[in-house]
Order: sequence, then structure tokens, then C-alpha cells
Amino acid sequence: MALEPGRLWRSRFKNGLQTLLIMAGLALVLSVPGYLLAGAGGVLLCLASALLAVYFSGWIPARLILANAGAGLLRPHQAPELYRVLDILYRRAGLEIAPLLYYAPSRDLNAFAVGSRHDGGIAVTEGLLRALDLRQLAGVLAHEVSHLRHGDTRVMSMAAAMTRLTIWVTTLVQISLLVMLPLVMAGELVVPWLPLLLLALAPTLSTLLQLALSRNREYTADLEAAALTGDPHGLASALDVLERYHGSWLTTMYGRYQPAWLDWLRTHPPTETRIRRLRELGAQPRQAGPPPVIRIPAEEPPIILERPGPLGGRYWILRR
Repeated sequence: MALEPGRLWRSRFKNGLQTLLIMAGLALVLSVPGYLLAGAGGVLLCLASALLAVYFSGWIPARLILANAGAGLLRPHQAPELYRVLDILYRRAGLEIAPLLYYAPSRDLNAFAVGSRHDGGIAVTEGLLRALDLRQLAGVLAHEVSHLRHGDTRVMSMAAAMTRLTIWVTTLVQISLLVMLPLVMAGELVVPWLPLLLLALAPTLSTLLQLALSRNREYTADLEAAALTGDPHGLASALDVLERYHGSWLTTMYGRYQPAWLDWLRTHPPTETRIRRLRELGAQPRQAGPPPVIRIPAEEPPIILERPGPLGGRYWILRR
């Protein structure tokens, strides 16, 4: 099923506008402790530091980031079905780099993309491979491919850098105020209470804006994934499985009806809303394909994947 091009472009425009507004909000929040610390020069220094942090982080190869996260490279002969799907998705998305799929030996149900359209990779966990069938995995992979295609990881890296700087500079200003507390108590120094109130709220506001940006990018990645696969129901079905897995601890804490404010603390939008939006696209269910299997040919020895560590190599083995 092909999605309406107008709907896709409207979603991209809305996503871009919301991203600009949220990034402007993050910059404004970062400016408050920067200004209190060193005036206009402090604001410029904080913003320049955030840009430099993102620029230099872009020089780190995606494979090193994924290896540090505990993910090892899967070869095409180990996961032929997934590589065939990934190759089709890359071509449809206009990505010219070779698909790279990584495997994390974790029971969690998770998949994540690292890097950009010029140097990126996608990792899947063992739990995800065991829980989803091939059709559902195609939807999840398409979602991660859309993140690479639109540079979402770089955008989120910049937002994270601005949030960390806000917390660090706020802490530095608070330490400075404690040092000057005797002068305040002696009446020799006037404390601007309104800026101090904003300073106290800055880390929380920055964190909430960063979470809102993440949720915003996820909505558009869902729509882009449905456009790449032509099968919104596949991703919706995968999200349903993930919700039953990840939502269990929230149900344990808050019961069936969770408080509305909890949505503000999510990195992803409510799964029920994502599933509803995907199903509203009108895709009809298709027959599910066979579950994917990581295959190691019998004539080859066990594959040894290296995970670099601070004190040398660490290894795990995928056995036949």
C-alpha cells in the first residue's frame, strides 16, 4: 500500500517545524545559566560548546559506538532474511551505504540506529529476534532506517549535549552562589530572584524538551517506515508485542490506568497512539512470514565477535 505523498510531506514539514521550535527552546533554556555565569559571552560559549560536542561526536565511527554498546556485527550469511529486507529498505530510502546489522546478546526487546545516512548501523537484540516474525521485524527495521535517513541521531545528540551543558552550567552557577552566600547575607550583594527561579527550573525544562523532541521524531519515523514497507500493519503488530513486554512494569507500578503526566517522561510516544495512527493508514493484514533465524553454516566454525573494552578485547561466541 502506497501512502499519500501529501500526507508524508505534511508530516515532514510539521516535524521540521516542531524540531526547530524545540531546539530553539533548548537554546533559550541553556542561555539562562550561561548568562548568569558570564553574561552574553557565557551564552555564546555554551552554545558553541554544544555545537562543537555534536561536531566531534560525528567523527566517531558508528561501529565503535555499537561495539561499546555491546553489539557485534552480523554477517549476511548469519541473517540472510534480515539482510535482504534491509537491502530493500536502504534502496527505497535512498541510502547509498552498505547495510550493516548488529546483534546484541540481550533478552530485552530493542532495536536502535547509530550514525547517519553516510555512516550508520542498526542493532537488534536477541530478545527482539526471538519475539517478532519477519514481517514485524521489517517494520522495526524500516523505522530505524528512517532515523538514519533523516539524521535523527545527530539531532538527538545535539539535544542531549545541550541538556547536559544546561545541567553542568546550572550546577556551576549554584556553586558560585554558595561561595557568595556570605555577601548575600551581609546585604552587599543583591540576588536576582526571578533569574534564580528560572535557573532552578532550567535542568527540568531542558530534559522535558529533549524528551518531547524524541517523541516528535518517533511519530514521523513511524509514518516513514510505513511508506518504506507499504505495510503499516507490520510495524503496528510489532509495537503491540513491544508494548506487552515493556508496558508490564508500568502496569505493575500504576495499574491499568496510568497518570497522564507519565507521558511527559517518555522517550517515545504512547504505544497505543502509535498503533492507532498506523492502523488508521488503512493497511490490510497480510500473512506473516517465517520467523528470522541467525544462521551459521554447518561447515564453518563458530563465529567469534569481538567487543573492544578499555582493558583489551572481550569476546562472546555465537554457537551452531
